[in-house]
Amino acid sequence: MAAKIATGEIKVPAEDVSMKFQWTLLHSIVVTIAALLLLPTRSCAEELSAYNGAQLYRRFCASCHGVYGLGDGSVAPSLKIMVPDLTHIARRHGGEFPTDLVRRIIDGRAVQIPHGTRDMPVWGNEFRSAGSGDPTSGATADDLVSRLVDYLRSIQRE
Repeated sequence: MAAKIATGEIKVPAEDVSMKFQWTLLHSIVVTIAALLLLPTRSCAEELSAYNGAQLYRRFCASCHGVYGLGDGSVAPSLKIMVPDLTHIARRHGGEFPTDLVRRIIDGRAVQIPHGTRDMPVWGNEFRSAGSGDPTSGATADDLVSRLVDYLRSIQRE
């Protein structure tokens, strides 16, 4: 039948062909994007172990929180909640950077109740799964979270 359509023996309205092509193309694009979005979080532990805090931040946080931590990342406008400015964490906590709280938010042990459900990815779990099969992946994940926490401490503004 496809050969008959291609040779013109069977007439198919251009709108039907165009619409089917558009849906097929859209489906392909969505599947490709979904697959690409899953790749960065499933990195191998060895690769991530070479990252410093700033590199981890750019790879895992900047798309929402912005390159400079101002809450203006490329994904931020599409989210239901306002993405926080990470350069004022200490200011929001009386001038002291809440290291343990920040660590627990990143690794998934703390959920900010005013925010409702947890919309931010649980990076501690992602870092642990990146090293699945490695008995030291928990320690590696904790180290990666520590690097992120240290970086966030370093970008605080008054």
